Amino acid sequence: MTYDPSARGSRSRLLKWLGISAEADDAEDEAPADLTNFRDPTAREIWLPAKRRLLGKVADFLIDHDLEVMPWTLEIAYDYVTGANPMLAQCILERTEAGQPVTLQWLEQIHREQQGDGTAEMLAALMSRLEESLDEFSHTTTSARTATSEYGAALQQHVDDLEQVSKAGVVITELASLARAMMSRTREIENQLHDSEQRAITLQQSLEDARRVADEDHLTGLPNRRAFETLFDKELEAAKRVGEGLCVAFCDIDHFKRINDTHGHAAGDRVLKVVAETLNRISDSRCHVARHGGEEFAVLFRALTAEKAWERLDAAREEISERRLVNRATDMPFGRITFSGGIADVLAYDTKGEALRAADEALYAAKQAGRNQILLADQQPPPLRDAA
Repeated sequence: MTYDPSARGSRSRLLKWLGISAEADDAEDEAPADLTNFRDPTAREIWLPAKRRLLGKVADFLIDHDLEVMPWTLEIAYDYVTGANPMLAQCILERTEAGQPVTLQWLEQIHREQQGDGTAEMLAALMSRLEESLDEFSHTTTSARTATSEYGAALQQHVDDLEQVSKAGVVITELASLARAMMSRTREIENQLHDSEQRAITLQQSLEDARRVADEDHLTGLPNRRAFETLFDKELEAAKRVGEGLCVAFCDIDHFKRINDTHGHAAGDRVLKVVAETLNRISDSRCHVARHGGEEFAVLFRALTAEKAWERLDAAREEISERRLVNRATDMPFGRITFSGGIADVLAYDTKGEALRAADEALYAAKQAGRNQILLADQQPPPLRDAA
């Protein structure tokens, strides 16, 4: 391994920023020259060099991967070098061995996959339990209202029979009066149960609306990442059960940051909507499109081979690339809007995670090969061309 003076300088500057002098770090490796006055080291003398070495490794990690120094990246670096997060360390190792860069965007994606949206999942679980309780309540009130109605009808018949009896006498008359009071109260209870049933139905509808909002991306109207994960599990189970194919694709708008930087985020949102609308047109009961996050979209193709899925997605790519959009606020053209994509045959992999990783790597290969193209997982990319 050759010596890199610039890397050494960067490491020294970062160690200085962390409050550690480079000279002190270097001095750790020097053996003491005089052993005549040797004494047992203090606790500080034991742990301080180890602390310096640890911070040095953290600094090396940030410098090697050209990551900014911020609390989140320092935490990532610490978890990696100490082994506090074995799953993260394994993902980073696999990516570096594959020759792919460890970027902030990729680390954010791994973090989302490992941590998940706990709040959304908790809310979904609470909503599911509430829906189950409402279903049970609606069933109970319906049954009670039906029984009350039947009881009221039978009671009415008894009252009618009592009133038809001639020479009923005082006792019969009092019984009839009591029965009328009971019947009146029964009708009141029946009306109250009916109102409760209607309120439960209204609440169920509100819950359905809330669930739809929770599963929907507010900008594009497409299913969001959480909804996509749920849909993926259902489609995978169904595909295995009936013996149909299932493919997953990731699509990413090319040079989207440049669009935001040049035209502003409002214009960038419009581009996202256009791409979402175009992708949504290829969806049907067996093709599902979702916004996976940022400028990335995910697509599921059921009962299609990877080649057929490629044809469908590539047609959408071609349609978008042929459009010429203009920023309405400034009349400046956006230029050519394109996206890149990667497709994987889900059932060709042992796990869902492996299939998702293969599609993501195919997307990365498409970007590296010049963008504005769709690649199948494990497909050799074409010769590099000019990026759109």
